[in-house]
Amino acid sequence: MDGKERARRVYEQMMAKDYCSQWMGIVPLQLEEGRCQIRMQVKREMLNGYGILHGGIAFAFADSAFAFASNSFGRVAVSIQGSMNYARPVREGEVLVAEAKALNVGYKTADFDVEVRNEAGEVCYFFRGTVYRSSKSVLPEDRELL
Repeated sequence: MDGKERARRVYEQMMAKDYCSQWMGIVPLQLEEGRCQIRMQVKREMLNGYGILHGGIAFAFADSAFAFASNSFGRVAVSIQGSMNYARPVREGEVLVAEAKALNVGYKTADFDVEVRNEAGEVCYFFRGTVYRSSKSVLPEDRELL
């Protein structure tokens, strides 16, 4: 299977039990090895007391893109570090796109950047994270990676 097919199948496998990403209404736009682009619309129940997107939800959205991109190679990858900068407020009804890109992929760790943009293309949040890459396969039938 090629890299795009593997990334798509990994996304589907993960989303089947990723109830938080399901609740956020995440839709995939682009899936490939080391890269992921997802979209969501901000719902009322995602807002904080000031009527803007709760920082934890913004982090969770970026973290979902990070997870899909880091697992897209077929090996189970789990976050060991993540940080986020908050550049601009986001309000109910806005549509956000998160794009995760691999910076460095080693045998046991990998680093990723995630930019979250609004419909105008403005960066609202910037996330950087590191994953531990295990020797386990995400897809049960995908044993050639181990």
